[in-house]
Amino acid sequence: MSELKELSFTVSGRVAKPCAEVYEAVADPEQLSKYFTTGGARGRLTPGAEVTWGFHDFPGAFPVRVLKADPPRTIVIQWDGEATTDEAGATTTTFEFEPIDNDTRTLVTITESSWRPTEAGAKNAFGNCEGWTGMLAALKVWIEHGIDLREGFYK
Repeated sequence: MSELKELSFTVSGRVAKPCAEVYEAVADPEQLSKYFTTGGARGRLTPGAEVTWGFHDFPGAFPVRVLKADPPRTIVIQWDGEATTDEAGATTTTFEFEPIDNDTRTLVTITESSWRPTEAGAKNAFGNCEGWTGMLAALKVWIEHGIDLREGFYK
């Protein structure tokens, strides 16, 4: 059996909207602020950009670095974390948008990596896994029905 060197996770879900529309709901800070970043998003997710995401349930705004943005299929970001394997203390999160059912629906897959296989790394990875799962659910109901699931959920 090989030694576990890094923790990562993947969550996915299907959204009943075309791929380009779902991609845009993540890349556009105005839309992202309506269902995910309760403290607001500043800056569009474009390659090389550093944007900020704020959350009312966590103090302060988080800097987010955009490593890749390939509309309407992929966004790769990095943001700081604790107990990561990255020398700079960052995690890498990849959003993949796959058109399904003749692009009437989109499979959204989010993968985050770089957590140490320690108690602290597992705690942070599990917390972020919960967060991205919540983000996917919030994205789905926002883009399909205009409902903000996060409103009042965390505070």
